[in-house]
Amino acid sequence: MRRVRCPRCGVGREALSWLGPRARLTHRLRQHVEVLLTLLPLKQIADLTGLHWHTLKTLDKARLARDLPEPDLAQVRYLVMDEFALFKGHRYASVVIDAETRQVLWVGEGRSREAIRPCFEWLGAHCDHIEAVAMDMNTAMDLEVQAWCPRARVVYDLFHVIAKFGREVIDRVRVDQANQLRHDKPARRAVKRSRWLLLRNPENLKADQADELKTLLDLNQPLMVVYLMKSQLKELWYARTERAARWRWTRWFNLAQASGLAPLIRFARLLKPYAEGIIASARYRLNTSVLEGMNNRIKVIKRMAYGYRDSDYFFLKIKAAFPGNPR
Repeated sequence: MRRVRCPRCGVGREALSWLGPRARLTHRLRQHVEVLLTLLPLKQIADLTGLHWHTLKTLDKARLARDLPEPDLAQVRYLVMDEFALFKGHRYASVVIDAETRQVLWVGEGRSREAIRPCFEWLGAHCDHIEAVAMDMNTAMDLEVQAWCPRARVVYDLFHVIAKFGREVIDRVRVDQANQLRHDKPARRAVKRSRWLLLRNPENLKADQADELKTLLDLNQPLMVVYLMKSQLKELWYARTERAARWRWTRWFNLAQASGLAPLIRFARLLKPYAEGIIASARYRLNTSVLEGMNNRIKVIKRMAYGYRDSDYFFLKIKAAFPGNPR
């Protein structure tokens, strides 16, 4: 490149239409690589083009930051929040999406209040427009929503509450009943092996499994009680009005307290502070199932790259994978 003397700019280098300033790659090569970046992993593109891995990563990161659609925060009314495993060793990241368009709005490392707070700082004045936020029973997310979004109702997801009921109530009662049947080995074996029969939805059981479950429940009253209480707990999310949901909750809580089963009584008391988030589901039909499906795709993105050392680059990949549907 020739040095030139310009009467207005002084001494400099000549401008080339096919090469950017201080660039080491031509526009044509960069455009070719950006097309490949949407199709192949970095290592394969590096083997194909001869470019260094870090050069390709820099190009891809700049492309993602340039092409990502800017969310219209003025239209955001409903949020869904959840977490996913970022690295091994119980290191997590939190993700927030628009429930209506399914666009990923924000991704950040961690799941504590301090880790989630930058999301609401980024939303700023738009926090006043948020009407409802769906999440699992995460106290940190709940408290931050209450602190930043005064008009928002928290809606707890059905799947997470029922899964927690299965772990803390059904499994505990099943183990206790099995321990009481040490003298009857066939009965004890039947109770110990009934975990998935008790946790699985009735419509997903085969004919022989349904018969086996019926026989088990007929012979064991505590298991019958917790199994029926699980079904009644699910009905809270299908109430047509908040008044009906509140009545169902009061009835379920009273039945749990009168059951005489310590795990069920303990779980009902632990669930009581979260009752308003369950009742709110009658008005706001929100859940985290969409985000759970997204988490599966996030795992695929991470697996294709054998993990990411740069979290910001990984988060840009996630946002690009879920640009959202048009309103």
